[in-house]
Parts: sequence; C-alpha cells; structure tokens
Amino acid sequence: CREGCSLSPIRPPSDQSSYQVLVDVSFRSLLSSHADPGVLDQPELKRVDQIRLKQSHTAATTFILEAVKHNADESTISSCLEELSFSADRIEVFYSTHQKHRRELQLLLASIGRCPPQINDASWRLQYHVKNDQVNKVNEPFYLIALNTENKGSSEDINFTCTVEQLQDLVGKLKDAAKSVEKASQM
Repeated sequence: CREGCSLSPIRPPSDQSSYQVLVDVSFRSLLSSHADPGVLDQPELKRVDQIRLKQSHTAATTFILEAVKHNADESTISSCLEELSFSADRIEVFYSTHQKHRRELQLLLASIGRCPPQINDASWRLQYHVKNDQVNKVNEPFYLIALNTENKGSSEDINFTCTVEQLQDLVGKLKDAAKSVEKASQM
C-alpha cells in the first residue's frame, strides 16, 4: 500500500458526511457509462478544498480499481487503509460501499479485458507514392504492414502504413523490447 497509494482522508477528519459522499461519488464515477464533469459538484463537498477533493477522488478511484483488480478481501483493504491512518468508521464506510459495488466493477473490468491480442503473423509490402493530387511526381516509398492477431479465439487483421523512417523507428523499438525480454529471462 505504501508504494503509490496516496488515498488520504478529507480534512477535517470529523466530517464523516463529506467522506461518505466522496466514497459514493468515486464508485459511481467508475460505474457510469459516460464521464460526468460535475461528479464532484455535491453540496456536501462544497466546503472541501477543491484541489484536495480532486486528488482524493483520483486516489480513491485508483484504490478502488486496484482492490477490485486484485480481488482484495476485507483484511487487505483494512490494512491498507489503516496504514494511511483511516479510522475504523471510515474503513467500514469504504468496505461496505466496496462490497455493494464490487461485482459490478469486476464485470466492468472483465469486459475491458486483461490480455492484449497476440500477434500470430506479420506481413509487409513496399509501395511507392508516384504522384500526389496535384499530379506532381513524388516517388516516396512507404510500407503496408499487416499484423494478424488473435484474442480469445477470434482473429483480426491490423493494417497500417508507415514511411521508411517510421518503420526504422518501429524496428528499433521492437529490438529494444526483445533485448529487455532477453535480459529478464536471464535473471
């Protein structure tokens, strides 16, 4: 929890209604099908410093997503929030709201997917732009790249074009990635 978890209570700590509203709004904003720019415009949150409110909302939504992603249980959530000096009341408010919305968030995250498509094959073809719209000679080479990918049994082709420089940049990045994988496998 200490590595990057910056969820902190709204000040003053005795303002339990603002905290409850923040927790509710954080869960609601994640489950909403469209971004609502006024999600934090709640009467109970007007007294809270707006910068701190936005930071707390961001931290809360991040914490919620990580808890759902890792299927965190009550003891894990409680210990993380205790490390951040949350009171038992606030931990209970957070956990009960988490339990209420956990299944919906799990379904939402599952619909996004966990695995990127796997590349099965790649093909390329060198082409030339001979003329442009103004009937001027161009004679610029470019590459048509086709990647055949598979994700959960369904196949999809991803096609794109790139210039010689763009292709050289892509190949360089792929070589860097291959070297990184090779180093990681030697550890």
